[in-house]
Amino acid sequence: MINQNKTIKIDELLRQYAIGEKNFSGLYLHEVDLLEINLEGANFSEADLTSANLSQANLSRVNLAKANLSGANLIGTDLSGADLSETILVGAKLNKADLTKAKLFRADLSRANCSQANMVDANLSRAILYETDLHGANLYGVNFRRAILNKADLIGANLTRGDMTGADLIEANLIRADLTEAILNAAELNAANLLGANVSDVNLVGAALQAVIMPDGTSYEEISRPIQN
Repeated sequence: MINQNKTIKIDELLRQYAIGEKNFSGLYLHEVDLLEINLEGANFSEADLTSANLSQANLSRVNLAKANLSGANLIGTDLSGADLSETILVGAKLNKADLTKAKLFRADLSRANCSQANMVDANLSRAILYETDLHGANLYGVNFRRAILNKADLIGANLTRGDMTGADLIEANLIRADLTEAILNAAELNAANLLGANVSDVNLVGAALQAVIMPDGTSYEEISRPIQN
């Protein structure tokens, strides 16, 4: 077992992993370069990976709970099934990353770039995605319950069957987003932009819709008026 709260040389980390060691929790790995590395199933919980380069790495099923990945490069990285609960990902680059079924409960992705990421069936309940770039992301079936998506860029995102119950989508950009069968019960959508969005069979019971730009370009004025498909 690797000692926690210690630094480690990359060669040693890889040697340990190769012989079966999986516990690297609490390590200081600031700005480490692990480009295209395979660390599937490893435990990096509470590790400091700020500004690390993990682009194109295989981090499938990795435990990164409560780790600090602020500013990290995770472009094209495989994080499918990974545990990122309460992980700090502020300003991280997750473009085209695979986060299928990943756990991001209470994770902080403020100002992160998740454009074109695959996040099918991921759990982002109570996550913070303030000003996060989700442009063109595949968010099919994602759990966004009570998440903060204030001013998030969701242009062209696939939110089909997503659960955004109680989510904060104030001033979110949902231009051309697909919200087919999405659940937006009690969501805050004030001043959001839904121009050209697909809102077929959307559930908006109790949603706040003041000053929303509707799919047809008109401004939502009456809360009792049904949204037009």
